Amino acid sequence: MAGVAFLSPIIGVFMKYSAAGLVLLLLLFSGSALAETLPRVGTVTMIDLGAKSCIPCKMMAPILEKLEAEYRGKADVVFIDVWQNPDEGKNYGIRAIPTQIFYNKKSEEVGRHEGFLDEKSIRDTLEKLLAE
Repeated sequence: MAGVAFLSPIIGVFMKYSAAGLVLLLLLFSGSALAETLPRVGTVTMIDLGAKSCIPCKMMAPILEKLEAEYRGKADVVFIDVWQNPDEGKNYGIRAIPTQIFYNKKSEEVGRHEGFLDEKSIRDTLEKLLAE
């Protein structure tokens, strides 16, 4: 079962969700631990900062779920709900949602996009970073 990962402030754990609901407990985190853990060195990472109830974010949810499953083991595709985790939005310095941030294998930020981002653009960026 594929899902998109995000941090839940209510119970303080990093969980995986799918359209059907909660599917997998991944790791225990507290507060800003997620920002300290992502991106992982040696792994290409895309972090999508948004909200489950924002319209463009809802449009991106199935795309992120698909890409998370497709790139599992090759790249991290992570969703963080900044309405539920306002400190994470501040930690990443976002100005609008959704915002996608791309990191290379050295954990260096190499790209940032505000607003809806289509599957092809995300895939192209991930493939380019994986080829480096």
